Amino acid sequence: MSPAASTPVNGANGVHSLNGVNGAKKQDRSNLIPFSSRLKEGRALAEDVWSIFNAANLPPDCLNLGQGYMNFAPPAWVTEAAEIALNDVGPNHYSHPKGRMRLRQAIKNLYGPQLGRDLDVESEILVTSGANEGQYSVFTAFLEAGDEVIMFEPFFDQYLPSVTFNGGVPVYVPLHPKMTSAKPTSNDWIIDFDELERAITPRTKMIIVNTPHNPVGKVFTREELEKIAALAEKHNLLVMSDEVYDFLVFDGKEHVRIATLPGMWDRTVTVGSAGKLFSATGWRVGWLIGPASIIRPTLAATTRIVFCTNSPLQEAAAAGLEQVKERGYLQQTVKEYDERRLTLTAAFDRLGMTYSQPEGSYFVLLDISSVKWPDDYPFPKSLHGRGRDFKACWFIAMEVGVSSIPVSEFYCEEHCSIGESYARFAFCKDVDTLNLAAERLQALRKFLQ
Repeated sequence: MSPAASTPVNGANGVHSLNGVNGAKKQDRSNLIPFSSRLKEGRALAEDVWSIFNAANLPPDCLNLGQGYMNFAPPAWVTEAAEIALNDVGPNHYSHPKGRMRLRQAIKNLYGPQLGRDLDVESEILVTSGANEGQYSVFTAFLEAGDEVIMFEPFFDQYLPSVTFNGGVPVYVPLHPKMTSAKPTSNDWIIDFDELERAITPRTKMIIVNTPHNPVGKVFTREELEKIAALAEKHNLLVMSDEVYDFLVFDGKEHVRIATLPGMWDRTVTVGSAGKLFSATGWRVGWLIGPASIIRPTLAATTRIVFCTNSPLQEAAAAGLEQVKERGYLQQTVKEYDERRLTLTAAFDRLGMTYSQPEGSYFVLLDISSVKWPDDYPFPKSLHGRGRDFKACWFIAMEVGVSSIPVSEFYCEEHCSIGESYARFAFCKDVDTLNLAAERLQALRKFLQ
């Protein structure tokens, strides 16, 4: 039995002590305050990137490839299931905080074989109000003040406040872009495992793994996950495996679930999302899968945070999961997203610009270091003190009419220079929108040096 399995769980407020060193002296991480939260000379606390690159601030006809939401509807057979549920009595009332039984059973049936387990719907599956709330509840359940959480940079920006609001201390380990090939891919963003192990201290409680990765599009290899697993076992760490893009893997790559590796089930919680899977991000239906020692205290936390998740849309998500195999939905979805991916990257190819070909998720990182603007270009005050990527993304949005997101936002200040060369473009849009964006982007040619 692994150390995590043998450690008692005593409640939902951080009482679970995987590493048994809660009295250890807190490490000084003051130099790693997130870039977006530092005071900069001449301005107040920085606006977050979503406030700056907001539709209200950009040209009315600007195509939004910055934010990762779809501009197309969920499958009709899923929305029809939602309508049926809305016209029934039971699904319009409170559900059990664990989630509606139909949905838990559908999760068991679809994901149990992928995990190689006969999942227990009562103790190993928890339905949450979106993947974000599920992750937040895990942090609430397990973090004590000063516990450190390792996250790879660039990181999904919701991790940071979720960790710090629960008393945790983020510790950042950057993925290093090694763009040496003529056609770099997301796999060229490399983990320095010596650096990763040096980041682990007696206060480290958890490591977050996001695969397929937002925003890099990296699909962590089996070898990489085995090395992470070895460190988690060596240092007795929890692993939060954010796999909300698990169905979006391209070019024949393998999506490996770290929970299936030897010794990892007992210390891993796997995060999933109906919103990502069914193009229904506003439904806020997600789930956690893991051992009872993780799910039980997380249930106590989520019960206090939201009590239960949207009932009729749980029914719709269940109907969706029940039918994905017979409809060939996953294969068709990957095919459609691959067309979108190649539509966008073809535009960058025509420009001769460098980008990381994503092997998973629905984001592309474009190297914008060659974009040049006039020295007197009128940037807004909100960009003062920000990285070069903020100005490049603003300039592209204003002059070309396609918005993106500056990647330095997803780094701590110490490492933000890595992200300043990149802009994140989302291709979770219909092909017509992407074709129009591809044409507009050709206007960048005159601004490249």
